[in-house]
Amino acid sequence: MADPKGFLTTPREEWPRRPAGERVRDWNEVYVPGALLPIVGGQADRCMDCGVPFCHEACPLGNLIPEWNDLVSRSDWRAASERLHATNNFPEFTGRLCPAPCEAGCVLAINQPAVTIKNVECAIADRAWEEGFTPPRPPDRLSGRTVAVIGSGPTGLAAAQQLTRAGHTVAVYERDDRIGGLLRYGIPEFKMEKRHLERRTDQMRAEGTRFRTSTGVGRDVGAAELRARYDAVVIATGATAWRELPMPGRELAGIHQAMEYLPLANRVCEGDLESSPLSAAGKHVVIVGGGDTGADCLGTAVRERAASVTQLDIYAQPGAERDEEAEPWPTYPRLYRLSAAHEEARDLRSAPAADADARLFAASTLRFTGDAEGHVRSLHLVGVDAGRRPLPGTERSLPADLVLLALGFSGPDREDGLVDGLGLEMEPRGTIARDRDFATNVPGVFAAGDAARGQSLVVWAIAEGRAVAAAVDRHLSGGSTRLPAPVGPYDRPMTA
Repeated sequence: MADPKGFLTTPREEWPRRPAGERVRDWNEVYVPGALLPIVGGQADRCMDCGVPFCHEACPLGNLIPEWNDLVSRSDWRAASERLHATNNFPEFTGRLCPAPCEAGCVLAINQPAVTIKNVECAIADRAWEEGFTPPRPPDRLSGRTVAVIGSGPTGLAAAQQLTRAGHTVAVYERDDRIGGLLRYGIPEFKMEKRHLERRTDQMRAEGTRFRTSTGVGRDVGAAELRARYDAVVIATGATAWRELPMPGRELAGIHQAMEYLPLANRVCEGDLESSPLSAAGKHVVIVGGGDTGADCLGTAVRERAASVTQLDIYAQPGAERDEEAEPWPTYPRLYRLSAAHEEARDLRSAPAADADARLFAASTLRFTGDAEGHVRSLHLVGVDAGRRPLPGTERSLPADLVLLALGFSGPDREDGLVDGLGLEMEPRGTIARDRDFATNVPGVFAAGDAARGQSLVVWAIAEGRAVAAAVDRHLSGGSTRLPAPVGPYDRPMTA
């Protein structure tokens, strides 16, 4: 513990964001460049090095948070990087994208603002790349065994890197034209610039991982053929089967899924398109769904110069303080949080009809209506109570030229033929069934990440990738492995 009184003398200070009016004019990350390092040492000093660090339990990766906080406070960046990378393959991803359940589990958060764990993590990761602390780590020798990883999101990449470093020959199959999965085409550039992803995939190539892009297993390569070619297969395709909203008027033009909209904006940033075919420019946009994907749509629509943009959340507006009875510490509480996108919409007054920032809380969609050409023009909604029951007299309508459905995902997409081609057993909720060793009913085939767990957080995705790699290594080596397995397939986040 570097400063025994740090949590008493130093207030919480987060990485400052650029002014909203400035950052919406570009697609760069929202934070002030270079503004994190000057404050991060003092923030690390606030860590109390607790006897029982609940931040470990709150994070599925088991990150050694007090250890690297102490090292950062002493400016020992190399050692901090070693401790951080001991449990996390991609801390520059989690440091930018994770909602930080570790901070909810921080002991200091019982009665004070938590340590800025996420910011410290990001600072270590960025400094490690700047100082050359993350060289490729190719294996000393090869095992002679081969593994196919299907899907290149955070689960697939983590599994591939662990298995490559263990000496196996690994090929990652990705149906899109670039590696990254949701990190590439689902996460907007302003949340994570893709240079971070490119840097990691370059490292993995140097270690020996092979990448096969524009190759859909079940579409371009037969699933059974792939299984016969490799000693083991890891399915890490994510949960790409989006949830629908079967309301009157759903057939109208101009109503799209969030994951139809977001990839096109990312392709503009990649230089593939001059402008998005679904651009929100000059349109009244309504986003149905109150989660992170909806917020990503919001920030994207604001940058595309939407005439207005409103986000509907079926839940009531949460409070600013933890409900100690319903969500006691150290569980992750549902609080009113202001993401960068919501802050932008609030400051720029992009949603004149909203209750707060860009959101209408406790609002449920009733129907869509359109014009004579069959294009959506209005979304009709109603207020609901805590049981999602409509409240009389609360019906209203919003102008809507573009409606984006951000309602989450139920499991892997069945249309590409992968699941049926392998004959995989499925859970009733639409995910791939597996046993305690991440193994499916097909010998040599394993499943991890959102495809088997269901929609979850990036830290859970990476943790599952590391854990399934240990299971595959054990399978290939005949019963033993040195790879860590931070989670089991049935582990779940802490709840009350």
